[in-house]
Amino acid sequence: MLRAEAISFRYDTAEVLHDVSLAVGHAGPTGVLGPNGSGKTTLLRLMGGLQTPSAGRITLDGRNLSSYPRGLLARRMATVPQETHLVFDYSVLEIVLMGRYPHLPTFATEGPVDLEYAAEALAATGTSDLAARSFMTLSGGEKQRVVIASALAQLFTADDTTSSSYVLLLDEPTASLDLAYQLEIASLIRELSSRGIAMLISTHDLSLAASVCRELVLLRHGRALAAGPTRDVLTEDMVRSLYDVDAQVTRHPTTGDVLVIPVGRTHEHTQ
Repeated sequence: MLRAEAISFRYDTAEVLHDVSLAVGHAGPTGVLGPNGSGKTTLLRLMGGLQTPSAGRITLDGRNLSSYPRGLLARRMATVPQETHLVFDYSVLEIVLMGRYPHLPTFATEGPVDLEYAAEALAATGTSDLAARSFMTLSGGEKQRVVIASALAQLFTADDTTSSSYVLLLDEPTASLDLAYQLEIASLIRELSSRGIAMLISTHDLSLAASVCRELVLLRHGRALAAGPTRDVLTEDMVRSLYDVDAQVTRHPTTGDVLVIPVGRTHEHTQ
């Protein structure tokens, strides 16, 4: 559905990504792992059409991403940023309705259909009871679910009511959340994936990636060290190569999910 083919990207003379390929489909989320500065956020911006590759190409349903009108692209893909900062205070419902802007004619306001889609998005993220609350009064986990609801409201359209038409891009969705909210966001991602929404997730959270992502791409210094099914890619050797960290990789006895237990920095790094 959403595919990058040998893409590279540079800022002035500095190359940030080099020859990276990946595919995002409906069989399960694709995760991007890598240390700080590895190019994860840049890759997400490229995949969302916010920037254009210096080389290679990105396609959505086989069509070059750059050929899509901005309004149409905004109705097919939505991005959930790592942090959301507001200048003014808004209610939760107002935040979610902001996702409907790509569907509105110029100078138009939201109507009954937009309210219906906003209600559907709130229900999908378990935030219906927060609709009248001030966004600024919410906890971190509640805010993240509301921002995801806004992204869903952006995607919902009467032109195509099937979830399999949508792509959701999430940048560090569990950053700064406590353990309980991390579990809630992971559960929500699984639920949205079960509805057929394609997802690309950039994260530092190895536990999240192991538990929700079907495929992984490992980035270091802008290059893909490995790509493929999570269980094949998330190995002790790959964790060492990616982070300069020795780790034990095992399976959870109940869920079967991959578990990564850091042991210490590698000998090569400490010298």
